[in-house]
Amino acid sequence: MTHHLPISFSLNGEAIAIEVPTHTLLVDLIRDRIGLKGTKRSCDMEVCGACTVLLDGAPISSCTTLAVDVDRREVTTIEGVTPADGLSRIQEAFVRHGGLQCGFCTPGFIMAVTALLKAKPHPTDDEIRHYLHGNLCRCTGYIKIFEAVKSLA
Repeated sequence: MTHHLPISFSLNGEAIAIEVPTHTLLVDLIRDRIGLKGTKRSCDMEVCGACTVLLDGAPISSCTTLAVDVDRREVTTIEGVTPADGLSRIQEAFVRHGGLQCGFCTPGFIMAVTALLKAKPHPTDDEIRHYLHGNLCRCTGYIKIFEAVKSLA
């Protein structure tokens, strides 16, 4: 028998009240139940960063976070940092510096950089590396991603 719990949280500034099975992962709630597809599911082991979202402003892996753990908290996905009329300045920097190719990892990187620049508006190279260390990219080789972030510092 599966147990369900009601949860209430803010998702990209919108109040959400939903009942979920206690074993539901946040990535599945976001993608499958709510329908926001920008957060990617990849490794299911908290190593690739494709599923990164912000929880109360801090980057977390939604593939290993239970949905019930976000009750009464604030979740921000890539959709929540993307303006309706275009790209955010972080997204523009990634485009300008060629910091994306296939794009699968890009939402996770954007979320990590969003948290970085909020915490440290003028990060050092080491701080940039620290915030990006949990995100993997198979296409760009990281230099262009690093240059994109550096251009924002």
